[in-house]
Amino acid sequence: MILVLVETDAAGAVEVSREAVTFARDLSAAGGGVPVDAVVIGEVPCGVEALVEQLGTYGVRAVHHVAGDGFATFAGAAWASAVQSVRDVTQSVVVTAAGTPRGGEVLAHLAARTGVSMAANVISFQGLSPFVVTRQVVGGSVLEEMQLDERPAIFTVAGHAVEAVPAPTRLDASLVESRPEVAAADLVARVVSAEPPAPDLSGNLKSARVVVGAGRGAGSSDGFADLLELTELVGGSLGVSRVVTSLGWRPHHEQVGQTGSRISPELYIPCGISGAIQHWAGCSSAKNILAINTDADAPMVTKANYAVIGDLHEVVPAIIAEIRRRRS
Repeated sequence: MILVLVETDAAGAVEVSREAVTFARDLSAAGGGVPVDAVVIGEVPCGVEALVEQLGTYGVRAVHHVAGDGFATFAGAAWASAVQSVRDVTQSVVVTAAGTPRGGEVLAHLAARTGVSMAANVISFQGLSPFVVTRQVVGGSVLEEMQLDERPAIFTVAGHAVEAVPAPTRLDASLVESRPEVAAADLVARVVSAEPPAPDLSGNLKSARVVVGAGRGAGSSDGFADLLELTELVGGSLGVSRVVTSLGWRPHHEQVGQTGSRISPELYIPCGISGAIQHWAGCSSAKNILAINTDADAPMVTKANYAVIGDLHEVVPAIIAEIRRRRS
């Protein structure tokens, strides 16, 4: 059986958790259709019943809800203990979660407790015997194959490695409630207070099907007029490199990269962006990349599906003119 740790919000399972469930379902199909169960810990903002119904549409057989005073706030070790208690009952041969900070921390604790290796940020699997996965390393700039021989096989699924897709056949998922004991040692490191985060203005960027990127090649804070016009014409969002926000040319919520937003558009058009590892970590999931750069050897150009070698201030206006001509 496959067990998936699911994180939730007011709408139900968060997108990356639904992606992890989809990945687990693909793995299940390759293994002959073994069941996929989910484990959710602590308070469920959307309501447990609503979550069970939602996960049933993603092919989950049962939702194990672990509750109790010890899970009132997040504690990595306590959550790992909760996942382990469910795994001990279900005897799952695979335990996975989304590659979020929480998912990574909990499964790292679980791997240490069970004495097995853990693979982080997996994007695909090649075979089941032996079980070989491909994962992102070095901020997503390098792919590594890893063989998971031990059981349970424990790994996190990189965000947007797969699309969250409901199952062809909805299952009538069952709910299993449990309230295990929590050791005091597992609560030493825990969340004791929380403050509302600053407004997240990056939603459109993260969900955009087309993103126009801008880097140092824009030249200054006044060099974005054509880029913004192109963004509007293609119905996309503007994303920028870290240097652009560091120089104060554009706001931080537009930043793409390891310390910004991770995007997965159908088309990414990075203009004047060299493609450093930190930026690539945020855009490597783009389906297609059209790079515009004066340097033919820039990392972004060498990794792109298509490239135009030239000054963005000459190339972008030409693209705009051609789009307007074809639409007229």
